[in-house]
Amino acid sequence: MNPTAAGLLGLAGLFVLLALRMPVGIAMMLIGVLGFGSLHGWGPAMAVLGSEPFVISTNYELIVIPLFVLMGNFATVSGMSRDLYAAAYAWFGHWRGGLASATIAACAGFAALSGSSVAAAVTMGKVALPEMRTYRYDSRLSTGAIAAGGTLGILIPPSTGFVIYAILTEESIGRLFLAGFFPGLLLTALFILSIFIQTRINPDLGPPGPASTVMDRIRAFRQASAMIGVVTVTIGGIYAGLFTPTEAAGVGAFLAALLALVRGRLTVSSLSSLALESTRTTALVFLILVGAHIFNPFLALTHIPSDLAELLVGMELPRLAVLGILLAAYIVLGMFLEGFAMLVLTLPIVHPIILTLGYDPIWFGVVMVIVLEMGLISPPVGVNVFVVKGIAEDVPMSRIFAGIFPFWIAMAVCLAILVAFPEIALFLPNTMIQ
Repeated sequence: MNPTAAGLLGLAGLFVLLALRMPVGIAMMLIGVLGFGSLHGWGPAMAVLGSEPFVISTNYELIVIPLFVLMGNFATVSGMSRDLYAAAYAWFGHWRGGLASATIAACAGFAALSGSSVAAAVTMGKVALPEMRTYRYDSRLSTGAIAAGGTLGILIPPSTGFVIYAILTEESIGRLFLAGFFPGLLLTALFILSIFIQTRINPDLGPPGPASTVMDRIRAFRQASAMIGVVTVTIGGIYAGLFTPTEAAGVGAFLAALLALVRGRLTVSSLSSLALESTRTTALVFLILVGAHIFNPFLALTHIPSDLAELLVGMELPRLAVLGILLAAYIVLGMFLEGFAMLVLTLPIVHPIILTLGYDPIWFGVVMVIVLEMGLISPPVGVNVFVVKGIAEDVPMSRIFAGIFPFWIAMAVCLAILVAFPEIALFLPNTMIQ
């Protein structure tokens, strides 16, 4: 069979399997083995199937995934999520829409501990939603803020999205972590600005809460300072060159565990639960990575990535126009595909195009993660929307999606700013101490 035809047939089969709800990693393994075997022989295909799981599971750099997941779970057990929300509440709660802004700020802080958008949405949603209901916040604003704030979990480092991008493109995990820091703060500020604009237009969306005294604010900030210390040590250590990302993950997990122990929150039952949850999350990510590394050799044999790169470059469009086409395609794909699935499926095709066009792959990693975030709150899939729906069962999906739209616009604005000023993402990785 013609390699290109085999590749198109394989991609079609993969989308069919995903539509049938087969796990992404298993679907990629199946199509990868069948396609590789049909083009290169069944012996080499079986060799790839037997070797890649071992190669991935013994990759030293991938230790960052279970360690950062563990750090986030220890942070949850220790009560850091409530401390974060209490501190943000003390500083922003008296604003109109202040509880929603506090939710965004707390999600940003928790993102620096968990690296997971779903974990951030679930954890902060359980803390923030009851408070916003108490003060009669409109359900569109409250659920939209939780769903959008949760997406910061895969942009603000540490991020599992950056780890997967780094492994698939052979880029530096540390540089990607640092590149996500300022864009994460920018998107957080744009989310809060969006809340301010919404409540100025319609004050009933988010009534102001009670004002906190200066001492209350200082006390709340002091209570949350442990989390700030953990984040400063881990991310600051990477920037200063004191730690590799793997070492920083180990230090962060240890400090979070120590804090949970000192606070008396680390029981046998909680330790067993968080270990099991960390194992499940890690296994899911590793399964996706194994599937990608089996599928990608088959895709390379089809020449589809190189042919597509040559086609786009040969059209002699301005490189900004090509980037716009790619981002528009990602936004549309994000409406139907889960974020990590989209990442592992498209990077082997898109990464060569980005390099050919002369774009910085570290910068593009940040841009791609923001597009993934947009997919997390885009209908009809919108994983974070379903997560929030599980917390706010009485709120119709239509109201949640309506509440998300202003935050989606904020993401689009952030994307445009990063395209216009890539230095926002590249400043820290380009100045990091080697």
